[in-house]
Amino acid sequence: MTAFTRAPRRGSARRFTAVGVVVAGALLLSACGGDGDDTADTNHGSGHGRATGTAKPTATATGTAGVHNAADVQFAQMMIPHHEQAVEMAALADGRASDPEIRSIAAKIRKAQDPEIRTMTGWLRSWGAPAAMDDMPGMAMGDGMMSDKDMTELKAMKGSKFDKMFAQMMIGHHNGAISMAKDERESGENTGSVKMAGAIVTGQSAEVEQLQGILDRL
Repeated sequence: MTAFTRAPRRGSARRFTAVGVVVAGALLLSACGGDGDDTADTNHGSGHGRATGTAKPTATATGTAGVHNAADVQFAQMMIPHHEQAVEMAALADGRASDPEIRSIAAKIRKAQDPEIRTMTGWLRSWGAPAAMDDMPGMAMGDGMMSDKDMTELKAMKGSKFDKMFAQMMIGHHNGAISMAKDERESGENTGSVKMAGAIVTGQSAEVEQLQGILDRL
């Protein structure tokens, strides 16, 4: 009886040992699998586990619309009133300009700069900056802005006199905008703002050449 009872115990011990090895192996595999899931969550941002708390936004995910510096803010604040005056000048061509090319350029100016004004106003709002400042440094005649006297004289002109004065004034106005836009390309940080500055340099430089050609033949 003693030998009979001891044999099953040894067999049971072996079975228990085998089962223990299997269970331990399963637990080890489960633990490894859990680590793999956490890593996948962290890398792919699945929104589960600790990935939600530690994932950092990337430039691709968030874009760069909100990235800006002082140069971007000043560019928008100064270019908005500059564009507004150009649009005002262009609107005067209706009923005053006699040259079809002047009327065409005036229409292009209004079409291009009106949307840019809205865009820049939106940037400033999103940046928490005022759309305009009472005293903006550098905003003077050197930036191509016309005085009230200049605008009054332009409004009084018609026909070829208007065409000539418009072309002369708009060349100076465009050159001021081009200078401001070049400064933004060098110092700005916001992608959209720098891109707009490049478009202003390209577009208004071409219009300056066109306006000069009109002056040469008037």
